[in-house]
Amino acid sequence: MTVQPQQATMPTVLVFEGDPGGDPLHINMPVPHPVPHLDTQPFPTAIAATAPQPDSAGPGTEAFRYWVAADSLSRAGQTWGPLVPTGTKWHPQVGRALTAHLDAGDDLNAFYDRKGLWFFRRVVAGVNVAACESSEVVQHEEGHAVLDALRPQLFNMASAETAALHEAFGDISALLGSLHLESLRTAVLAETQGDLELSSRVSRTAEQLGWAIRQGHPSAVDPDCLRNLANNFFYRDPVLLSPSEPASRLSSEPHSFSRVFSGAFLKIVAGIFRQQDLQDQAGLGRAAEIAGQLLVDAVVAAPVVSAYYAQVAAHMIAADHRRNGGLYGQSLRSAFIRHGILSLEAAASVTEPEVARRGAGIAEATPGGGDDEGLTPVTVQGATYGVTQPLTLAAPAQERRFGVAGSDPAGGSVRPSDPERVATSYLEDLFRRGRVHVPEDHRSATSFADDSPSRLKTHEITRSTTGEGLALVRRCFD
Repeated sequence: MTVQPQQATMPTVLVFEGDPGGDPLHINMPVPHPVPHLDTQPFPTAIAATAPQPDSAGPGTEAFRYWVAADSLSRAGQTWGPLVPTGTKWHPQVGRALTAHLDAGDDLNAFYDRKGLWFFRRVVAGVNVAACESSEVVQHEEGHAVLDALRPQLFNMASAETAALHEAFGDISALLGSLHLESLRTAVLAETQGDLELSSRVSRTAEQLGWAIRQGHPSAVDPDCLRNLANNFFYRDPVLLSPSEPASRLSSEPHSFSRVFSGAFLKIVAGIFRQQDLQDQAGLGRAAEIAGQLLVDAVVAAPVVSAYYAQVAAHMIAADHRRNGGLYGQSLRSAFIRHGILSLEAAASVTEPEVARRGAGIAEATPGGGDDEGLTPVTVQGATYGVTQPLTLAAPAQERRFGVAGSDPAGGSVRPSDPERVATSYLEDLFRRGRVHVPEDHRSATSFADDSPSRLKTHEITRSTTGEGLALVRRCFD
């Protein structure tokens, strides 16, 4: 009898491929994955904890949370790495590797702050909700870091639309990270019967975190998740919107306003998928990769302006002309028109000759650059905002490459707001939402700074790097 040599088995770990699930009665089952490698170029990551043995530890253990986070970090790097320009690196303040902290405190939140990724946890209705257990939350936060590597100018930008694009990019990162897995592509095709525009496991971002937030704030998030990319929110100039609204309505708050762009992106993936020769899981993987590549090309090239969504949209259409001969232009234009990101006139204006005419400037675009490169400082009276000195904001005032704008619901195009109005409106909304930390020595006698410890401060007022006056700077994307 011939004895067959025993094949070595690759060590595996149990992970959630997407999210833990929407509530305690509907928990997704963990599945085995190969042990992930965190040192993945060009986006190496690390976890601020000792790696446990890959012993298939199940949900509820620290070992399980470690491996879910590691698997998610690695997958996000594998998703974005092939799409970004050669030489892309983390923002210099991040260092060589982006470090994740899996137990940052008691909260229902997670954030990116150029020092790393921070994931919180809280017990809600007897359930230990740990943000790091959701690969969608992890990949969302890593998406912020990827976009910061590509366009660091967006970090301190005083603009609701650029901040919302950051949040949309995070949700898109979660979507593309899910579609990176054959198992989830197969599952979502079965769930939607091939109509990717429908609500599905991959469109519903952070179901468990959404459930936990709903227990205390029922209207703050979507009814079945944190945010759903399967939506029909229509573009409005955010300076005209309320600073906060229930999740069923659009506001200028960046997470709320992000849904306009992420909703369009899901429709783009669906449209490109319909154009594939075979509409199977491999075709869906290809559609996701194509859409992700066009988005990367666009955010690298698009100037930072008011009506930023429209510029990114036009540059995605331009990138499709350069890469694919305009093959997916109809899917792109349709999605952007349906969400009002481009008016009918604007969508029709981004033609192949127009792209060719402006192509030199697009081709020269490179990722990275200085944090303030090409941006225009706007100085406002500090007394208006309860601070002691003039206050400088970074306004979105680069030169427009395409003369495009969003749709006016009444017809035609919206006239983009001027950069100073965009910046001051954004600043006022931050104060209205209690998101600005103002140190005591910068407060005037009429200060209205919100000192509530339950309010995470995403921004702070600090001394300007020029040595004159004060400046608004971002602490984190939460």
